[in-house]
Amino acid sequence: MEKISGLFSSIKISASGLGAQRRRMNVIAENLANTNTTKTEEGGPYKRRIVRFFEAVKTTTAHTAVGSNELNLSATREGHIRSEFEVPFTRNFSGVRMDSVQDKAEPENVYDPNHPDADEFGYVAMPKIDTIVEMVDMISASRAYEANIQAISAAKDMARKALEI
Repeated sequence: MEKISGLFSSIKISASGLGAQRRRMNVIAENLANTNTTKTEEGGPYKRRIVRFFEAVKTTTAHTAVGSNELNLSATREGHIRSEFEVPFTRNFSGVRMDSVQDKAEPENVYDPNHPDADEFGYVAMPKIDTIVEMVDMISASRAYEANIQAISAAKDMARKALEI
């Protein structure tokens, strides 16, 4: 079963990329929807969210890998690999992680004395969200999503061709 799961690892990685890009699109949509939100539950205007991606890597130690037969190693004698033998190494790449954080940019003060949230001088603190930047990010996320779909399709085609052999 281990050999078959290796065949589909590229599909798993691309699937995690699809999920990350979907969540990225949700964050972008939330930013666009809150372009004019001047009051939030925390008080003050909405703060733009920024998406960060990380590689999700499964790491293990040499001892735990040997104990679970992940490495297919054998010891020449009983005490050859001791329990304190902890050499970290990367086993395999398992996908993409993402999170979103609030932008640290200060809100823009816009003069609008008729706005209900205007201060005594007529200024309203508005979220610092550039619609053009958000739309470019949305196009980028859409293209990355499509690229992951193409990678999954290519992996499926390779697996299908391998089965025909």
